Amino acid sequence: MLSSALRLFSPATLPKDLTAGLVVFLVALPLCLGVALASGAPLFSGIVTGIVGGLLVGMISGSHTSVSGPAAGLTAIVAAQIGKLGTFDAFLLAVVLAGVIQLVLGICRAGFIAAFFPSSVIKGLLAAIGTILILKQIPHVVGHDPDPVGDMSFDQPDKQNTFSELWASLFDIQTGAAVIGLLSIALLFFWDRIKALKKSPVPAPLVVVVVGVLISLMFRKIGGDWAIGTSHLVQVPVAQTPAEFFGLLKFPNFGAFSNPALYVAAITIAIVASLETLLNLEAVDKIDPEQRVSPPNRELVAQGVGNIVAGMIGGLPMTSVIVRSSVNINAGVKTKLGAIWHGFLLLACVLLVPGWLNEIPLSALAAILLMTGLKLASPTLFRQMWSEGKNQFLPFIITVVAIVLTDLLIGILIGLAVSVGFILHGNLRRPLKKFMEKHITGDVLRIELANQVSFFSRASLLETLNSVPPGGHVLIDARNTNYIDPDILDLIQDFRNTTTKAHGVRLSLVGFKDKYPQVEDRIQFVDYSSREVQSTLTPERVIEIMKEGNERFRNGHQLTRDISRLVDATSAGQFPMAVVLNCIDSRTPAELVFDLGLGDIFSVRIAGNIARDKVVGSLEYSCAVAGAKLILVMGHTSCGAVNAAVDLFCSHRTTAEATGCCNLDILISEIQQSVDPKTCKAPDQWLPGEKAAYANEVSHRNILRTMRMIRERSSTIDKLVRTDKLAIVGALYNISTGEVSFFQTPESSSHPLPIPMATAV
Repeated sequence: MLSSALRLFSPATLPKDLTAGLVVFLVALPLCLGVALASGAPLFSGIVTGIVGGLLVGMISGSHTSVSGPAAGLTAIVAAQIGKLGTFDAFLLAVVLAGVIQLVLGICRAGFIAAFFPSSVIKGLLAAIGTILILKQIPHVVGHDPDPVGDMSFDQPDKQNTFSELWASLFDIQTGAAVIGLLSIALLFFWDRIKALKKSPVPAPLVVVVVGVLISLMFRKIGGDWAIGTSHLVQVPVAQTPAEFFGLLKFPNFGAFSNPALYVAAITIAIVASLETLLNLEAVDKIDPEQRVSPPNRELVAQGVGNIVAGMIGGLPMTSVIVRSSVNINAGVKTKLGAIWHGFLLLACVLLVPGWLNEIPLSALAAILLMTGLKLASPTLFRQMWSEGKNQFLPFIITVVAIVLTDLLIGILIGLAVSVGFILHGNLRRPLKKFMEKHITGDVLRIELANQVSFFSRASLLETLNSVPPGGHVLIDARNTNYIDPDILDLIQDFRNTTTKAHGVRLSLVGFKDKYPQVEDRIQFVDYSSREVQSTLTPERVIEIMKEGNERFRNGHQLTRDISRLVDATSAGQFPMAVVLNCIDSRTPAELVFDLGLGDIFSVRIAGNIARDKVVGSLEYSCAVAGAKLILVMGHTSCGAVNAAVDLFCSHRTTAEATGCCNLDILISEIQQSVDPKTCKAPDQWLPGEKAAYANEVSHRNILRTMRMIRERSSTIDKLVRTDKLAIVGALYNISTGEVSFFQTPESSSHPLPIPMATAV
């Protein structure tokens, strides 16, 4: 504790904290009064909450930047609950109980609850509060103050509602108050749009209050309709001494425990205040230059203690307030001393200069609240929600309308119900990811389960499983799933035990055995080249498999394979369906390019994909011994070996002279057999792009030559081709698009293959 106190009063941070606290105080003073006015509560209660939020909550909170006090977001709740409970004293007891609930939530580490509220509902809540603020403050702006403390209840038949007040204000305008209100709105509007004023250390709300007081004093001297009467000014009880100050405090009516509405009010205040606090805390941490993380559970404890104390001495409920907190940060605060200092200044103001507060026109405070409402319910927010589509906009706008026409708790519940409805609708439509995968042994419908699979997914999963035709194959993949509802597990077991046998549908399961032992993993299809698979393959089918794999590679839809299973399955032997002779280039691994699994191919890699003796020996083994059905000679565009061969050939230099490598000549000389000396140019004579196109032509010719050399240099391979047991195919891989172009020559196979013949180059 001592070390924490010393850090608060560190000479390095103290000046910044005191300055920031002063700026926050100047912003908080008019807002405390304005929020109390909008809430239909005694104006002094707003000051009390500001003091408690600064001094007490500021000390307990773990946040260095958050500032607590009466929040505009709670005005609708406070006004409605005061009306339902009948008296402000009974409402104070609800505030105390709400604080107890928050304290319990913090102790139970419930700081995560904000994550369960959809953003559309939260934004609708804020926009609705802004709308209510605007509607309620318009009459006060023009001087229509029949009830100086206001009434925001929409469900009390014995009081004027918001809309009747709006209508009445058209016929009851107080000239002096209206002028101050409209000038205040204009000042606040332009203050944020003039760069020099926006960066001023003096906050706009304070300027509005000071200007409003000065104009009010001037109108009082003019007299007549311009003079602003006491009913249109702030009416805070004046305390000349500390004893009188404590005499102004109000205390809860503990006899209200028998009123059932008390507990509804307490729960409503606790939920909304906690949610707003947690959301504001997250937002404040994001704009903190030092990116400090505030502990949410400790903040709930601090808010709970603050509301208990505020309720016991006549204050409004409080939250962490984004406006004051952002001002605190912008003023350069370093520690929570800024929040504490602002609370002390509020207390000193009430004790030392209380009379000054009663010179503030209500229309000036109403203007501040109206502009605050415009920020909460800005047109930009409505446009943003509209642009995000109906799944976001409808819950948002329905929440706004419901809160404005009913009350905040009912409105939130309606908004949540609508949002959950959209979630369920989307879950029923797209709860599963489905892919039709083409494996070596046939098509498999892979169903990938989500991270959390609830019973809401049951209907969709059942429909998908029932749609599998007789003799089909389905794979349910649960490897990325953390929770599966027992109803879903029962459905899978029933399908495995009944439907699969009745209709001949094969069911494969993966990812279940470790977490759900009642459902065994089993794969009933072969996704690698086994002895049985290899014996049924033809060169035509191998080409089709490679084409399909390259298409998946280009589209990013690679097959999902269990590598550990492939390791076990192929440990007994290897039965490749093809052998690929390709370049050593790092961008051309055949297994990736053709989306193949472990053991599917033999891969022979050499610079320039040439057919030297050792390479041909590897090809012979792959086909004659291991049983590969296809030799694929694959070159690629922008081949470094081919470019080097062209440059060296055209400049009449050796590799040793050009690179210092003494063993490359045997490779380069093989590739240079495909270079046409009649069309070759010196390196400095190529036009832009001409050299690259020419080198790709050489790559094509080099592939064709390699295909021919393989048969010429291996009688074993030649015999396999002549007896229709093997085919040799060429391919060019485009490193820019990922596409592989296949081609053949008359000598590739004993009969035509399902690929085009090579064009002359």
